[in-house]
Amino acid sequence: MVIKSPHLPAPGETILGGTFFMNAGGKGANQAVAAARLGGQVSFIAKVGRDIFGKEAIQLFKKEGIDVAAVLKDKKFPSGIALITVDDKGENCISVASGANAALTPANIKKFKAKIESASILLMQLETPLDTIGFAASHAANHNVKVILNPAPACPLPDELLGKLSIITPNEKEAEMLTGIAVNDASSAEHAANALHKKGVDTVIITMGAKGALLFHEDHFSFIETVKVDAVDTTAAGDVFNGALAVALSGGRPMVDAVRFACKAASISVTRLGAQASAPYIHELE
Repeated sequence: MVIKSPHLPAPGETILGGTFFMNAGGKGANQAVAAARLGGQVSFIAKVGRDIFGKEAIQLFKKEGIDVAAVLKDKKFPSGIALITVDDKGENCISVASGANAALTPANIKKFKAKIESASILLMQLETPLDTIGFAASHAANHNVKVILNPAPACPLPDELLGKLSIITPNEKEAEMLTGIAVNDASSAEHAANALHKKGVDTVIITMGAKGALLFHEDHFSFIETVKVDAVDTTAAGDVFNGALAVALSGGRPMVDAVRFACKAASISVTRLGAQASAPYIHELE
């Protein structure tokens, strides 16, 4: 649920005159939709509530061509909700009530192990419980499935989980939380990427907003600049980046090309309002 206002409210401040709209979101859902719109064959493992938002979400996933056989309906918790304020510069602040997302358990994942085993890539984020993420990552790694983790929302991660990852894609703040290294330019991003690699992650991609992305892959650093655009709403830009990255890699693109493809997709997304609604289609990138 989004309100676009002239500026983000300070504590205790009420801002009148904003524009309200509702848009389907959730990091995992955003990534799934982005990947599907860019040509990926997507199976989504998730949990929603037995409410109007859950029903609508599943219908939207079906419309995007996503396999929803593993989207579960929780009997106890409502669907996850995010309240978002967006200012005139396109910056946002977000408050999330996790609801059914927080009830996705390792036991739920066990029912869909075959889907993970048959995938080329398992893409995850941190709006579901960390033990569930760890279980899925271990199962994928044991079956030689590439694991991409977008570590958002940011939280400390155990080295055991990091060692199961093929690729990690933090932004600057998330990289700082994971490494203790403040990331503000390419040089500091290299230090943070190297620190994450030493914890066991093969490939590290630090996304840096309008500046682009720092890639550490096969012991080599690359900086991929992004397309310059006028940002309207940065909501879901990271999710679109990750969905696009997964599609590009599953399609056989070299890593640098895949990151460049993901940067372009994210650049398009920030020129539009909304989360899933902002994800581009493959023809727009081509």
